[in-house]
Amino acid sequence: MDRTRIAPLALREKKIYGVISRRDGIRAREIAACLGLTREEVNRELYQSPLMREMCYQDSEYRWHSVIRPGYPHEGLYEFSGYYGLVSEFTALSEEEWMTGMAEGCRRIGRNLNDTRGLLHSFRDCRETMIRLFRDLGSLYPGSFGNWEICFEFRLNRGRYIRIYADVLLITPGRVFTLEFKMKDQIDPEEVLQAAKYVPYLEIVFGEKNEVLPALVLTGAADLFEFVPIGQSEAILPVCSGDMLFNVLNEYMGFLRP
Repeated sequence: MDRTRIAPLALREKKIYGVISRRDGIRAREIAACLGLTREEVNRELYQSPLMREMCYQDSEYRWHSVIRPGYPHEGLYEFSGYYGLVSEFTALSEEEWMTGMAEGCRRIGRNLNDTRGLLHSFRDCRETMIRLFRDLGSLYPGSFGNWEICFEFRLNRGRYIRIYADVLLITPGRVFTLEFKMKDQIDPEEVLQAAKYVPYLEIVFGEKNEVLPALVLTGAADLFEFVPIGQSEAILPVCSGDMLFNVLNEYMGFLRP
């Protein structure tokens, strides 16, 4: 069974967004020429597709731009994240410094900080899990991950056409891990679906050179790591406890392979 693939978005949307993100500030007729489409076909996608309306915008000179651009680091991720930075920057912060930055970032992106259901505690729980992951990685491969990018509370709903919410994005060379965190100890099939929900859109954001890999992290569990079906499909994704998140990365990146 396929571990990661979810039903893909329209290939034409992917191609159009790919051209826009690579050539920031491009007109519809130029996009059409790049892809062998008509200008009418391109305009239909740009103006009618919810995905395109969310992830692209047109300036006063009728040039199209992507809200997030590929490269290193990715331009635009900061504007859509409660916290964004390199892993080396993240691990250098104290918990309170990081929480202050998260609060400021959440206000910037319009994230409601109502703590009646333990939101701030869940932020701290999520942070501690990621710190533990990098501590585990550092004990084996010191200095190997400092230049990775990390986003907490990534929220893309600029135009309110499509809502993309991700608890954590961990961006490594060639791979983007999208991690859904729950402070639970039991696997809920609905939460498995939630963890996989944004994969097709994130594949557009990060482009064909990056594999998007979803996982569900249950921080109330221990010693848990298994692959489970995504709904009724044949696709599966990893579910792990917080103390086993290293195993998810190892599954795809092969840290412990001979």
